[in-house]
Amino acid sequence: MKFTEEHEWLRPEEDNIVTVGITAHAAEQLGDVVFVELPDVGTTVSKDDEVVVIESVKAASDILAPVDGEIVEVNDAIVDDPSKVNDDPEGDAWFFKVQVEDLSTLDEYMDEAAYKDFIG
Repeated sequence: MKFTEEHEWLRPEEDNIVTVGITAHAAEQLGDVVFVELPDVGTTVSKDDEVVVIESVKAASDILAPVDGEIVEVNDAIVDDPSKVNDDPEGDAWFFKVQVEDLSTLDEYMDEAAYKDFIG
């Protein structure tokens, strides 16, 4: 997995698919998540586009696309039950899957050790 400074995680899959979610640290900082709005499948995104809206008891936040690509799947389970984001942010509560041209675009992001140093 790779990690962004915006506290997203990226897990490369087969066929140049990248699964994207938020880290446990981000979920903890947000507090209880009460609403998630995901992009439509088929949406083309560019890096840093706002693609997800997430609201918690503390704040509303936008999740940015970490890579260029096409949204190929979204996790409707977290729309139906946003608390899943707090329960399993780095597992079953992923946000979306994006097809990228080249997985090497993930090389610019932190590995787990670097991310742990980043959050201190």
